[in-house]
Amino acid sequence: MYKSKHSGTLGTVITIIILILLVILTNVNRDNLSYAEGFATSILMPIQNAFTMLKNRVTGNSQFFADLDSLKAENEQLKQRNNELETQLRELEVIKAENATLQEYANLTEKYQDYSTVAAYVIDKDVSNYSSNIIINVGSDQGIEKDMTVIADKGLVGHVISVTNNTAKVQVIVDSASSVAAMISTSDESIICKGSVENDKYLNASYIDTSSELLVGDSVVTSGIGGIYPKGITIGTIKQVINTTNITDRYAIVETAVDFSKLYTVLVIK
Repeated sequence: MYKSKHSGTLGTVITIIILILLVILTNVNRDNLSYAEGFATSILMPIQNAFTMLKNRVTGNSQFFADLDSLKAENEQLKQRNNELETQLRELEVIKAENATLQEYANLTEKYQDYSTVAAYVIDKDVSNYSSNIIINVGSDQGIEKDMTVIADKGLVGHVISVTNNTAKVQVIVDSASSVAAMISTSDESIICKGSVENDKYLNASYIDTSSELLVGDSVVTSGIGGIYPKGITIGTIKQVINTTNITDRYAIVETAVDFSKLYTVLVIK
C-alpha cells in the first residue's frame, strides 16, 4: 500500500515538473532555444521515424502506399490506352463519314441514272437576307456550265449561276430571286414556285389556275418549262393553301423536299 502511494506521489511530482517546464519554455525567448531544439531534434527525429515506420507496418500503411504506387502506374496506363482509343474512334468516324458520302453518291447516281451527272459536295454557303447560294467543288474543268441543274437525293437544289475552273456557284430554289416552273404531280396543274426572304424551308406557289383544286400533301415537281430544269424532279409538298378574297390571288406554301441546312452532297446534271 505504501508502495502504491509512493508511486502515485512520484507520478504527480513528475507531472508537475513537466507542466512547469512547459510554462517556462513557452515564455522563454525562442532564439535562446535554437541550440537546444536542434539538439533535441537530432536525438528525437530518428526515434520518431522508427516509431512511424513501426506504426505503418503494424497498421498496414506500408502496404497501402505500395498499392497506391501500383494504382498510379495502372492509371497512367489506362490514360494512355484511353487516348489511343479516342484516336481510333476519330479515325473510324472519318471513315464512316467518307463511306456515307460515297453511299449517297451511289444512291444519287442510281436514282438519276437517266441523266449524265457529275458528283460534287458543298464547300461553302453564301447566305444573306436577300440571297441564298452554295459553292460546290466542281467547275469548268469538270465540264460544269452555267444554268446546269443541281439535285440532291431528296430532290431539286437549284441551278448553276457562275463557274470557275474547279468551283461553281449554285442559286438554290429557296433564294428570294429564284423562280421554278412546276406542277402538281397528281393533276398536272401548272404553278410557279418562288423563294421567300422570310423562310429558307418553304416556297410560295402562285399563278394557280382558278379551276385548280390544290390539296395539302400534294407533291410538287418541275414541269420542264423554262429550259433550265428537266421535267419530273421533286420540289416538295404543299403544306398549306392560302385563299384570298380574290381567287386569282390565292397561293400555296410548298415545303421543300431538300433540307438545305443539311445539304452536303449534290449531283450536277450535264
